[in-house]
Amino acid sequence: MSGRGQVLLEDLRRSGLSDPAVLAALGSVRREQFLPPESARFADQNRALAIGWGQTCSQPQIVGMTVAALAGVKLDAVLEVGAGSGYLAAVLRAAGATRVTAVELVPELAAICRRNLNGAGVTGIEVRVGDGRSGAPDRAPFDAVVISAAAPELPEALLWQLRVGGRLVAPLGTPEEQRLWVLGRGEAGFERRDLGPCRFVPLLGSGAADSA
Repeated sequence: MSGRGQVLLEDLRRSGLSDPAVLAALGSVRREQFLPPESARFADQNRALAIGWGQTCSQPQIVGMTVAALAGVKLDAVLEVGAGSGYLAAVLRAAGATRVTAVELVPELAAICRRNLNGAGVTGIEVRVGDGRSGAPDRAPFDAVVISAAAPELPEALLWQLRVGGRLVAPLGTPEEQRLWVLGRGEAGFERRDLGPCRFVPLLGSGAADSA
């Protein structure tokens, strides 16, 4: 990791991201490998960066918070909605996820995501083109579901693809005001916890009416 990368990790520690396993996962993934040339020089900055098609690579702090929210869950199967450039999927693998199914609506981004993952030598990730609101029912149930774009409400299909004992992390809200939430599925239903404010691009797709 570069000196600037070490500075970023120290900044993340000071901001409250203290889980050593999460910091190690972030430190093991070279973010610049998942960014276009015009954004790669800012890879060690804690901010979202443009990757084209109106999409962004999430800021490392939010990625770290997302992975930390899954602590204690055995991540045999993870669903990511909004694969983007592949950065979060790579961090999830570095954090111990066995298999990640990443769904991306934009075909061009899905192709770039595959190329980035291959170039970084990351395996165990299946990148699919499709409407992430529908999830990947043929791979369900999942131990964790991570949504990398914001919606006013959660798509219902994703809730029921989460196994009992699993967790879902998602930004919810309007373009002006969003919060990052983690939902745990128990035998009696879902428990929700607020992780704090965030800012994501909107969740796109055809399933807007199918929400809960």
